[in-house]
Amino acid sequence: MLGSDRVEETTESLIKPSLSPGDSGLKHLTRTVPSSPATNATSRLYFAFILILLTLTPRVDSSWWYIGALGARVICDNIPGLVNKQRQLCQKHPDIMQSIGEGAKDWIRECQHQFRHHRWNCSTLDRDHTVFGRVMLRSTREAAFVYAISSAGVVYAITRACSQGELKTCSCDPQKRGRSKDERGEFDWGGCSDNINYGIKFAESFVDAKEKTVQDAQAIMNLHNNRCGRIAVKRFMKLECKCHGVSGSCTLRTCWAAMSDFRKTGDYLRKKYNTAIQVTMNKYKWLSFTEVNKNSRKATKNDLIYFEPSPNYCVVDKEAGSLGTAGRVCNKTSRGMDGCEVMCCGRGYDTTRVTRTTKCECKFHWCCEVRCKDCLETVDIHTCKAPKRATWLDQT
Repeated sequence: MLGSDRVEETTESLIKPSLSPGDSGLKHLTRTVPSSPATNATSRLYFAFILILLTLTPRVDSSWWYIGALGARVICDNIPGLVNKQRQLCQKHPDIMQSIGEGAKDWIRECQHQFRHHRWNCSTLDRDHTVFGRVMLRSTREAAFVYAISSAGVVYAITRACSQGELKTCSCDPQKRGRSKDERGEFDWGGCSDNINYGIKFAESFVDAKEKTVQDAQAIMNLHNNRCGRIAVKRFMKLECKCHGVSGSCTLRTCWAAMSDFRKTGDYLRKKYNTAIQVTMNKYKWLSFTEVNKNSRKATKNDLIYFEPSPNYCVVDKEAGSLGTAGRVCNKTSRGMDGCEVMCCGRGYDTTRVTRTTKCECKFHWCCEVRCKDCLETVDIHTCKAPKRATWLDQT
């Protein structure tokens, strides 16, 4: 962004020295502004400038996402970036932290599945406490999706662990008892209903804790997208039933509430990414936002929101966290995002012919086995060319 270095440098000198625990920094600044009528115009400009700083200034820190990299070695004091409340929850509920760590692998894998054909493919960085690198320091669509899918992943992991009896503080949903009814008639609650409300409550306490310690635009955006992710899991709860009666006539039913496969949540949030709404801070109402495009629909609790347009992710850009698309596999015949023209950003592609072994001529043998032959096939693999080296670089 043009002039971004200047903005960051100014932010450091104006805001950072005034921050203290529990102090947003803005209160300190507004106390120093004279209240005389002669300076009203200057005060309004100054306040607007601070809003811009709060909107555009990235917070460089670690994330609880790193729990997924620790795996079975989850030790609360070893997790960088946790705030006090998160560390306290971690120490009090080590079994839940273990579930969150295992669940992190699932939602990261889902993120990579959803963006496997896109320039930004939800790549993670080894031994990086931020997990995704600097791409998360910008308030883009991609950051909005990651916050939503990660929050959803925590809900899913905790709720699943409750139902499987892996946690001390929860089990099946205690409210699903007695009789109830749906469009098919009455049924008895039975089995083990997923305790989704417990998963949502704990996820909110743990995941949102860090954002609630600061009062800036990025925190407001993250809290909104976290909530969007949590309620997405609950949206796909389903009723599963077992029939009882003569020849399974279903005169009696025993039912339980169950979460759907996490892929449904991923698909839903991916669609929300496509329709995400760009917002800006509301200059008339502190810590709230308004839509950038006045003709767009108003953002609801189910919409992902973002502040900054995304980079094109075509080339390596350390500041933006872009890894570029050089070497990425593309589809020569596709006109979509995975097509070579789009994926390679017009740079062209290299073609490599490879021979690989595949299973073929599979037949079913009684009982119960499928036998296949190993066949060799030759295929063309297309990968994006790297950007051409600038002439002036060869001269230095």
